Amino acid sequence: MDLRQMEVAVAVAEEGGFTAAARRLRVVQSAVSSTVRALERDLGTPLFDRTTHRVTLTAAGEAFVPAARAALRAAEQARAAVDSARGQLRGQVTVGTMQGVWAGLHRALARLREEHPGVVVRLRQGAVADIRQALREGAVDLAVVALDRRQQRGLVTRLLFREEMVLVTAAGRDVPGDGRVTLADAARMPMVDFSPGWAVRRLVDQAFRTAMVERTTAFEVNDIVAASELVRHGLGVCIMPESIAARFPDLAVHRFAHHAPVWKVMVVRPRGEPSPAAAALLRHLT
Repeated sequence: MDLRQMEVAVAVAEEGGFTAAARRLRVVQSAVSSTVRALERDLGTPLFDRTTHRVTLTAAGEAFVPAARAALRAAEQARAAVDSARGQLRGQVTVGTMQGVWAGLHRALARLREEHPGVVVRLRQGAVADIRQALREGAVDLAVVALDRRQQRGLVTRLLFREEMVLVTAAGRDVPGDGRVTLADAARMPMVDFSPGWAVRRLVDQAFRTAMVERTTAFEVNDIVAASELVRHGLGVCIMPESIAARFPDLAVHRFAHHAPVWKVMVVRPRGEPSPAAAALLRHLT
């Protein structure tokens, strides 16, 4: 068993199939299949259950993949230590994030690229629960996300910024109040909500519960651009962080008089020493 076999098995597990793993590794599918079969022969047990439509981990695979990730991380850290001694920084850092969570991430990545062009960055976008699980499993080195207090347990966190969320409407739409709205005002209009599992949705749901106001969701989307299009055409209104609303300057932004949901964006990572590449990126995340 060698590191390449571990890398291939982890890719199949993370991508959910041999074809997707081959694309990620930039090899032909037959090479991925033969590598996994050789590894399974060496271990004496199947790691994957293969069907026509899906590939899933066996019990042995569930045990193997986290250990393989740890071995790959250790090998990466060993290479990075040698590069550091030679005055270089190479390696790979995997960053988790949620759609639209922080528009400034690209600036930190640009500074990292300028300082350490040999570092490869992999961005993984997903729901909060998926990113947190990836952090726990070691599939992600760090993440820029919005987590509640319960979700932060077991992780090292640093707050990047906080802001109030706002109500976004089509320009010219009549909105009650004198510039500021209430959650009760918002509930009287057709609401464009994000899908359950989104951090924005969780905060909006919590705000309405706290204010003891019921609302009816007219549209439910899993894409920020889709939400903006529905709002732009007058089909509904949407509550979102002000930094996200700023991406759509043609839409009207209304602040809440009280009970505004608060959006907190933080950088999180597993406990322990980060890899040199991850530590370099962390220094640029401010």
